[in-house]
Amino acid sequence: MEFGFIITIFLIGFIGSFISGMVGIGGSIIKYPMLLYIPPILGFAAFSAHEVSGISAIQVFFATIGGIYAYRKGGYLNKQLILYMGVSVLIGSFIGGYGSTILSETMINVVYAVLATIATIMMFLPKPQVDDMPLDQVQFNKVIAASSAFVVGIAAGIVGAAGAFILMPIMLVVLRIPTKMAIASSLAITFISSIGSTFGKIITDQIVWGPAVIMIIASLIAAPIGANVGKNMNTKALQWILALLILASTIKIWSDLIA
Repeated sequence: MEFGFIITIFLIGFIGSFISGMVGIGGSIIKYPMLLYIPPILGFAAFSAHEVSGISAIQVFFATIGGIYAYRKGGYLNKQLILYMGVSVLIGSFIGGYGSTILSETMINVVYAVLATIATIMMFLPKPQVDDMPLDQVQFNKVIAASSAFVVGIAAGIVGAAGAFILMPIMLVVLRIPTKMAIASSLAITFISSIGSTFGKIITDQIVWGPAVIMIIASLIAAPIGANVGKNMNTKALQWILALLILASTIKIWSDLIA
């Protein structure tokens, strides 16, 4: 690998993982388009959609570990929420990750675009005012949590995205989880989800290991930094950052598909 290519992949991983730790997502919604478009713009070989989804899947696994470590104290991790949504999304993501081999690259990109569009709409819906609620008093609908996570897991497993960019809006808008608890729990749920999608990508040989290792190293450095920054930020600011990131990625992927 060329030195410039290594630096490019590292910076993509670092920027994406910093943001993912800050707003509680695995980061594929950011790194998927960056991996797909930036290397060829800079004159390096382009990754296929299958390769990008494989690299994204294994990178998310390690990025979320770093974020969880930063949120391990303070009562932000809702164990019941993590259990119900985590197990469901794990099963769904394995099905999606394994089944992605039967889809064309165009279909993988369409799935990604549809997921991002749904997430964008949800992030701009009015959100319940629950951020002042004591964390030990948070309640949620377990059936909705489990069923929505299963559906998201299937779709997200296809693109190696782990689904946090959809799970976050579901937790904020539908399940009425306080923002910082949603961020911390989302990282844990995404970690569980990434087990299924990563295993599916590995056994179907969709991972390019050189770039994947570079992304992993960047993730382990950047995700805890981003999480610590996020813990001290205003919750409205965090919600807007996440909403705008999802919106920008949605516009980009749809414009390329239409073109």
